[in-house]
Amino acid sequence: MAVYLITGCEKGIGRSLALQLHERGETVIATCMTDSEELRGLGLRVEPGIDVTDQAPIKALAARLKSDGIKIDVLISNAGVNYNKPLGEIDYDAMIHHFNVNALGPLRVTEALLDCFNEGGKVGVITSRIASLGENSSGGVYAYRVSKCAANMVAVNLNHDLRKRGVMVVIMHPGMVMTDMAEGFVSPVSITAEDAAAGLINLLDHATPGDLPEFRHINGDLLPW
Repeated sequence: MAVYLITGCEKGIGRSLALQLHERGETVIATCMTDSEELRGLGLRVEPGIDVTDQAPIKALAARLKSDGIKIDVLISNAGVNYNKPLGEIDYDAMIHHFNVNALGPLRVTEALLDCFNEGGKVGVITSRIASLGENSSGGVYAYRVSKCAANMVAVNLNHDLRKRGVMVVIMHPGMVMTDMAEGFVSPVSITAEDAAAGLINLLDHATPGDLPEFRHINGDLLPW
């Protein structure tokens, strides 16, 4: 039984990750900005009030875990935002918020929890294929694309630093998922949050310490940076 800490578990992929890992017998710490009576009712440890843009509650969470003697085997940085405006209507305050959540969120959470990892642990950063520079053939979606591209760099940097502590980083694209965040992007190849979660878990399960930091689709495809 491993200990998983997942951010953004109120709904969507985060909720599905928490449920599937709990169902297979893992210990799940589900962090939420609000709360989740559903997850709490199933016996998961729910940590409400965790906003990945705010260091204070994250540091308080780390202190609680240390006090309880809990070590993390896998951290999954799932919390994210996606609301975009086209060129000519860009909301720069919203764009900065995208950076704060999508790029700095995984860094902020990982740094706060540095002393809470078991050796051999993993950090999974959920990013997006549309962050790929090599595959950008359409433009647009500025805030999400740019912030997730920055998240990729954060993840590669973390991988180099965390390996010194015996922890590896896995950079993952969940596919086009039918959630609130994908509104306006749903296509015939869209998958459910449940399927995305299963694919992400599979990637994490099979990641090994010898792996280089790579950008992978849940189907196993290697994506260009």
